[in-house]
Amino acid sequence: MNFFSDGVHDVRQVARGWRWGRRSQVPRSAEQFVLPQRSTVFPSDWSRRRPAMLAREVAQKGGLEPLFRSQVRTRVEGLDILERIQGPVIFVANHASHLDTPLILLSLPDAWRRRTAVAAAADYFFDTWWRAVGSSIVFNTFPIDRRGGSMATTPGEVLDQGWSLVIFPEGTRSNDGWIGQFRMGAAFLAHEHGVPVVPVAHRGTFAAMPRGQGWPAPGRRQLTVRFGEPMRPAEGESVRDFAPRIKDAVAALLDEDRSTWWEARRRAATGATPDPSGPQVAQWRRVWEQSESPVADRSRSRLAAWRRS
Repeated sequence: MNFFSDGVHDVRQVARGWRWGRRSQVPRSAEQFVLPQRSTVFPSDWSRRRPAMLAREVAQKGGLEPLFRSQVRTRVEGLDILERIQGPVIFVANHASHLDTPLILLSLPDAWRRRTAVAAAADYFFDTWWRAVGSSIVFNTFPIDRRGGSMATTPGEVLDQGWSLVIFPEGTRSNDGWIGQFRMGAAFLAHEHGVPVVPVAHRGTFAAMPRGQGWPAPGRRQLTVRFGEPMRPAEGESVRDFAPRIKDAVAALLDEDRSTWWEARRRAATGATPDPSGPQVAQWRRVWEQSESPVADRSRSRLAAWRRS
């Protein structure tokens, strides 16, 4: 019996040490270092060609817009600014919900909407083929890789092709509805490619569909979106200096949407614009404050402000 068990033990020892055609004889610590292969992010050039553009027009106007309007109410201001400029431009907006992208796209005039692409996180919207194809067709997204992969298409290439971009500089949706830190990608693109930045501020998307919620809240919540004056880097202004100005412009638009144009301009002139990152209070209070939808009818608030002034 001992002879049999000892034999089995010897066979197992040999099996563990045998190469079996794949184990290297060189210890891992002595192997030559090889850089890991960089994966290529999903290509999206096809989504900006004529067949995809026709399919997207049908998807947006025939499916997305009726569904979107049935779930929320919108108020759009500042579109007259787009009548005075020509594309391409970079729309820079705060990011609080998956409703942000359809809100901005469907608020644009048709001529602008048809020539606007959206920068989207590759590790979220392009992690599976069906999500990549669906978002590319419906929203004209192209991937921005946050994990160091090789880009199939860069934002600069999309701009050079004459497409405007929607960029969310925070890089991800807000956890509480307030604005997070702005990255410098949009400022860099504007600086390098000589295109203007159009700040965009919206409110109500977090209250309607916060992060973690898969469908808008019932009751057709109110959403607002406001387009600001185009911005360009000043002569000699660096990217690092231009990026905070973009964030300040979005903050001023948010302040204007909460109050009035005149009050917001006065605060901006004195450097008293409310901090868009919100008050430093308990997390539940920050979420609670952003859970309130904007006022649907601002005529009374405008009249009250006029009487106070």
